[in-house]
Amino acid sequence: MAMNVNAVLKLSIAAGALLAGAGVGYYYGIFLPAESIHRTLEAGQERQAAAADQRAALERARMLETRRREAAQQRYEVCLAAAETAYRSRWTSGCRTQHIRQRAAYEDCADDWFRTRDACRRDFPVEPERGCALPALISSRLAAARDSARTQCLGELQGL
Repeated sequence: MAMNVNAVLKLSIAAGALLAGAGVGYYYGIFLPAESIHRTLEAGQERQAAAADQRAALERARMLETRRREAAQQRYEVCLAAAETAYRSRWTSGCRTQHIRQRAAYEDCADDWFRTRDACRRDFPVEPERGCALPALISSRLAAARDSARTQCLGELQGL
């Protein structure tokens, strides 16, 4: 019987050592590698989420910049249109004023008893009220004002 107890004790110690070894083997062979894989996967998912957030932030910034540029371009085009409208309005006003002066000079000539209407038409031609040819000094001033307005529009565009 003492042998049986001794054999049982030896078997118990061997079984305990085997179980302890199996526990240590499981911990180092299965649990830690699985934990490492799990941590690696979580870290990869976090990096992917961070990269996705960064891409989304870059896309939002790009869209905001695009909208800002489009708005600036639209303001520039409106400014150019306003400069061109002002130029055309001033040109038309100059033509109208010139037409009124030429018409008055023609009428004064036509009222003269010693002149014929054909001679007055020849000496005092009346330009049309719209689309006339203004004197060089006036037209160059109008063109300079328009160019100045265009330059100001460009400065506002580039100042943004």
